[in-house]
Parts: sequence; structure tokens; C-alpha cells
Amino acid sequence: MSHAASKNLSLTLKIWRQAGPKQPGSLKTYNVSGISTDMSFLEMLDVLNEQLIAKGEEPVAFDHDCREGICGACGVVINGQAHGPDSGTTTCQLHMRRFQDGDTIVIEPWLAKAFPIVRDLVVDRSAFDRVIQAGGYVSVNTGNAPEANTTLVPHHVQQAAMGAAACIGCGACVASCKNASAMLFVSAKVSHLANVPQGQGERSKRVLKMVAAMDAEQFGNCTNTAECEAACPAGITLSNIAQLNREYMKAAMCSKE
Repeated sequence: MSHAASKNLSLTLKIWRQAGPKQPGSLKTYNVSGISTDMSFLEMLDVLNEQLIAKGEEPVAFDHDCREGICGACGVVINGQAHGPDSGTTTCQLHMRRFQDGDTIVIEPWLAKAFPIVRDLVVDRSAFDRVIQAGGYVSVNTGNAPEANTTLVPHHVQQAAMGAAACIGCGACVASCKNASAMLFVSAKVSHLANVPQGQGERSKRVLKMVAAMDAEQFGNCTNTAECEAACPAGITLSNIAQLNREYMKAAMCSKE
């Protein structure tokens, strides 16, 4: 199998720079050259930062950790798209072969009231942690791992639970929604535990508490435009939002009885 030879790109980067949460921010323009098409997007930012440091300038702050599309830390908005032009891909797994020589790339942080900017492209996503803390747990004493065949779970239920559990909490759903809604994220956490036997004890309390926490963090309402599903690198589907709505309605009705 033949592979296209790597090429070097010269790019114009317009990057959001903001010194701190209380400071004003704006787009700053940088020119970079010698960017291999084999590089990842974050490696390209590494090259830019090396150049800035060599000039005695402040490097661009951006979040990253695993650089393998697992941790969800690296999200930025690239040319108006959360995580960039590839579907089902985190920013760290986006490669520069998706861009052309001479391109201008606009790079911005997640923009949402619930995700305040810390510095440059780094935002505080601890609102997600507080939503999970509100109810995303099970209190059952599991002990040692039981024999898998002793707890019968239908295949389609298991598939639904595992599909929801794939959420990496990156925040792309919030960044891509014009209302900065967290419905896809919350629905994934609720659906995951609602579909497994261990999650039944807190099922009703969980959805009420997590939705209340989501509202308290000032995430917006669902727009029903499916931008969240399109931006999600883990492939979380809108069917989870439908399940969240069902779970919430049943829990709300039972709490009034």
C-alpha cells in the first residue's frame, strides 16, 4: 500500500489569547511554516510555542493530556467546529494533512458561560464534575467482581449502556450548541447507569439531581439541532437525550406521588 509523501505547510493562525479569567481577550495572528502534514494539530501548536519561547514571548496555553483521543482534555474550536473538520475525532487526533498550504486557521476555546476561560484556549470544565457528583454514582456494595453470567443483561441493553459510557466528557457538545446545552453529556451519564442493574437503586434520584445540577451550572436548553451529536468524538447519539427526558418525566411524576 502506497502512502502520500508528507509535505510542509505554511499557515496563518488566528488564536484566542487571554491572560486570565478577568482579562479581556482577542484573536492574535501568528505565521508558522515547516509544519509537516504528518503532525497532529497539537504538535503544530507545540511548534508554534517553541517559536514563541525562542522569541521571548508567552506560549499559547492549551489543554492536553493523553494525546490519544481518550481523556477529552484537548478540545478547541477550529474554524468554527468543535475539534475541527473530522468527525468522531478529538483535537489531538486531528492531523495537519486535513489543511492546505497557505490556509488560515482560527482557533478558539470552548465558549460557554458554564466553561469560564482560565487562559487562552484553556477553560474550566469543573461544571461537568459537579454534575456527575450530584448523582452519577451507584451505592451498591459490589464486592468482588461477580461471574458475568450470573447477571443477565439483554444484549441491546448492554450495547446502549456501553454506548453511553463511551462519553469522555470533553465538552464538544456544549461548545457546538448555540445554547451551550449539556444535555448530551448529562444524558450519556444518566443513560449509562439507568441501563445497568447496578444503577437501579438511585435511578430516580440520579436523574433529578443531575438535571438540577446541570441547570444550576447555567448550561442552556437543548436546541434539537443535533450539532452536539455531530461534534461528539465518542459518537454519543441523541437517543440518549430522549432517554434522559423519559427518565426525568417518570422520576418527576413519582416524586409528586
